[in-house]
Amino acid sequence: MGIDYRAAEAVKHEVATPCYIVSEQLLRRNLEVLRHVCDEAGCRILLAQKAFSMYYYYPLIGKYLDGVTASGLYEARLGYEELCKREITDIGGKTKRCENHVFSPAYTEAHMDELLDICDHIVFNSFGQWEKYKEKALAAKKACGIRINPAYSTQEHAIYDPCAPGSRLGVTLENFREDQLEGLSGLHFHCLCEQNADALAATMKAVEERFGKYLYQMKWLNLGGGHHITREDYDVDRLIALVRYVQNRYGIQVYLEPGEAVALNAGFLVAEVLEMVQNGSVVNAILDTSAACHMPDVLEMPYRPPLCGSGEAGDKAYTYRLGGPTCLAGDVIGDYSFDRPLCVGDRLIFGDMAIYSMVKNNTFNGMPLPDIVALKEDGTWEIVKHFGYDDFKTRL
Repeated sequence: MGIDYRAAEAVKHEVATPCYIVSEQLLRRNLEVLRHVCDEAGCRILLAQKAFSMYYYYPLIGKYLDGVTASGLYEARLGYEELCKREITDIGGKTKRCENHVFSPAYTEAHMDELLDICDHIVFNSFGQWEKYKEKALAAKKACGIRINPAYSTQEHAIYDPCAPGSRLGVTLENFREDQLEGLSGLHFHCLCEQNADALAATMKAVEERFGKYLYQMKWLNLGGGHHITREDYDVDRLIALVRYVQNRYGIQVYLEPGEAVALNAGFLVAEVLEMVQNGSVVNAILDTSAACHMPDVLEMPYRPPLCGSGEAGDKAYTYRLGGPTCLAGDVIGDYSFDRPLCVGDRLIFGDMAIYSMVKNNTFNGMPLPDIVALKEDGTWEIVKHFGYDDFKTRL
């Protein structure tokens, strides 16, 4: 089925560019899949804010999911202020309060004092951190956990592999402190990146082999993120069966904390062609959006974003190298082909731009940040945030 560009196509000439557009309809479609998993498996699912922090939609997300998870103080504050500090009504009509979880490789004392006021679950990366903050955390009646590292890699993205040799993330079996488990109510692992249920099943087997005996002493297990649950080919039934198995065998509550799956394919980035520059056989189309500034994963992973109406280089009659307007020579989005020639003033729609875009973008070269637009289910839209010169200046 692919990405549904129709809603973005309808408004691409109405918005100023560059512009992020997030579709409420497509976001809700993902949330319905995640809620189905919760209901069928009996697990709890949290939004990992590191991938998607557009808090305009937090009230909607809270109706379907069980809360949010953070990677540090500011994300934890955002989740608390915009969702978790008040009661909301879920899609079943029940009143609830969403949970606020946090994990960090290391906490500062000042941050910990504030986190204890706003978080429900606090996960520690080492027994050293647990010993340092144990007394405070237990006095505040927080659910505390330790992140474990099963040392089992299932992915090819080294920069995103927490189980790589020498990783700083999670406690390996060799460093696990059985004598320090008193007061801990859960374990946490995060090993996946954009993967299917088979990778989770293989990882869970490794976790059981190394840490299974400790699960019987726990009340909850967090399976982390990286689960592409809302992708078309994701094996939802296998995930549900696996979660049921874990909960029944160990008598624990399972948490999942996907980020990408919440807003997968629900966002777009609309850009305009500013100029055409030919160099040898390559025709460069310079856009008003930047890979380096507005979609950093293009350079970091690397990653080739989908583009409405395009093909791979050479697939269609006209091929162009799309790049940004910064001084960085490598500010290149990729080579794309089209059925007709590109012209200055044409508008292009990149897909899957809700995740790891707004949370990672930057103002290198003084580049303006794209507007953030909410596209409502009735086809109307509103600018949630417009960025100007002050947003650049105040960062410096």
